[in-house]
Amino acid sequence: MTQQADVVVIGGGPGGYEAAIRAAQLGLSVICIERRIHKGKPSLGGTCLNVGCIPSKALLDSSHKYHDLKAGYASHGISTGDIGLDVGAMLARKDKVVDQLTGGIAQLLKGNGITWLQGSGKLLAGKRVEFTPHEGEVQIIEAKSVILASGSKPIEIPAAPLVDGIVVDSTGALEFPEVPKRMGVIGAGVIGLELGSVWSRLGADVVVLEALDQFLAVADRAISKETQKILGKQGLDIRLGARVTATRIEGAQVVVTYTDAQGEHSETFDKLIVAVGRRPVTTGLLSADSGISLDERGFVHVDAQCRASVPGVFAIGDLVRGPMLAHKAMEEGVMAAELIANHHAQFNYDLVISVIYTHPEVAWVGMSEERAKAEGFDVKSGQFAFAVNGRALAADDNQGFVKFVADAKTDRLLGMHVIGPSAGDIIHQGLIAMEFGASVEDLQLMCFAHPTLSEVVHEAALSVDGRAIHAIQRKRK
Repeated sequence: MTQQADVVVIGGGPGGYEAAIRAAQLGLSVICIERRIHKGKPSLGGTCLNVGCIPSKALLDSSHKYHDLKAGYASHGISTGDIGLDVGAMLARKDKVVDQLTGGIAQLLKGNGITWLQGSGKLLAGKRVEFTPHEGEVQIIEAKSVILASGSKPIEIPAAPLVDGIVVDSTGALEFPEVPKRMGVIGAGVIGLELGSVWSRLGADVVVLEALDQFLAVADRAISKETQKILGKQGLDIRLGARVTATRIEGAQVVVTYTDAQGEHSETFDKLIVAVGRRPVTTGLLSADSGISLDERGFVHVDAQCRASVPGVFAIGDLVRGPMLAHKAMEEGVMAAELIANHHAQFNYDLVISVIYTHPEVAWVGMSEERAKAEGFDVKSGQFAFAVNGRALAADDNQGFVKFVADAKTDRLLGMHVIGPSAGDIIHQGLIAMEFGASVEDLQLMCFAHPTLSEVVHEAALSVDGRAIHAIQRKRK
């Protein structure tokens, strides 16, 4: 049996489903193939919606509310008495959020006339796609264009093989039926810090083992130092330069052996989360004669507009170079659909936002001060703290600061870095400014509403030139 379509999208995650929807909006016939089975039923949304971004944020929000209820309201004159915790109900709420969003995507595909095929897709030679359903016979689809969007999966390490319910990856860490007394996390990246924060807030003693000597090495140094300090005060025991060499199961616990500058150590945990990164999923995706080339790390080789090595084939998201972020995949998917429809499209890879949803949140876009200097810019920078912001103080949520990095010669904004309340939303002010080539002076001349958290953005811009109003600083010439 052979089908035909203008566009076949292999993968129904954020990049894939947005590519499919945009292609359909542009008048193309679209088939989207997705093989994921989540909790016993086919599901769209990829890692992000099923076992990544969305469920982790649901647990982060629940755990933050629990932590605040236990310890955060006394200063407001609110006493709560004994506080109960029902982990099962918390997980059920998380699953309800996931079901609502993934079901919504299914309706979006249906409403846009997109055919959702449930099973696996493989690209063959000549832009032919082999579709293997969960049940039924293999079919061949003749496509004019193909978008590869199969995503990524957690990296496993030989020193810490997964053991059901004890040594888990990020997916397993979303399903603990009770709060572990002592929990280890291998990796102090975004996933490790977020999941560590969830279970720490709920009462676990959490140790984070990071092989690198520098915390959040990709972030601006001022942000990484402040983040490490704040998370340490919250109870995350972050150990840098700690390379895990072995694990062994003893009863219902795991013993972890690691080395650092002081030698070899061992720790015993009830649960261990392995969060050392992700790798692209290409197994079963490409036939030997598909013509698609991979780089040395297993990513699909593409150009700046996500065109693969075969004309008419695109690859997006976690399959290709760049940060493994859902919003990056989404924009690449839309760009690919636009190009297939012969529209002009491009994507500014220099301005991809990164967010860590701890509390306070951490976010950045553009260049760090260290990177800007390394690239030869004459750098000027300034920062302003939430500690003296009226809105933040009124909300009793005033940790962190906003920092700007700029070119001293042209006054052009190069980067924005935030740790503080609503950092993941505030950072978009810097994104918009830099996308339109704004200068520091442009932000300085704007009128920001009072009292708002965004006033810190204004003051940070003023501070670049020594002009912050609510801080004593020497004016720079």
